[in-house]
Amino acid sequence: MEAMEAGGAAQWIAQRLRAYDFTGKSGDLPWRAAREGLRPAAVLVPLIWHAGEPTVLFTRRADHLPSHPGQVSFPGGKLEAGDGSAEAAALREAREETGLAESGVHVLGRLPDYVTITDFVVTPVVGLLRPPLALAPAPGEVAEVFEVPLRRLLDKTAYSRHDYVRDGVVGRYLAFEWQRHTIWGATAAMMWMLADALA
Repeated sequence: MEAMEAGGAAQWIAQRLRAYDFTGKSGDLPWRAAREGLRPAAVLVPLIWHAGEPTVLFTRRADHLPSHPGQVSFPGGKLEAGDGSAEAAALREAREETGLAESGVHVLGRLPDYVTITDFVVTPVVGLLRPPLALAPAPGEVAEVFEVPLRRLLDKTAYSRHDYVRDGVVGRYLAFEWQRHTIWGATAAMMWMLADALA
């Protein structure tokens, strides 16, 4: 995939996302069914198409934030009344968190909605970006941004599975280790879905 030029890659990935059917694969990763009362949210899964090797952009949340402090995530957040779509929400949040201009993102499609243990239903929006990027992480909200080679993230065997107990409920989450970062939970699950879609 590294050898693909950006235009060809965008077309191929968009086709794979349209054709992706997650039905029946719930045993492969932690999965919760959608239900009434979930809060809608969206994230941007930013694929940066470097000439040498494509990467995926992640953020690390500031350590003092009241929810998910210090965790690695994709740019994103709750849908607001003026967004109009998951794509609009993901692009807005990415701009607010990282300074990434909406005009610089080529939206390729969506992955299946993912229900988190905190009662959000998250729509992962996949976008392709061409470097160089002019990023300006939001002070006080984003501690850092970093990139991971896409080829490493597409290796589904690189994801480890871990059991947990939360409020008396037993569950499982995925994790992916990269240098000093641990990508885990919903972010790792959504990345695993992208790896599955592009397999």
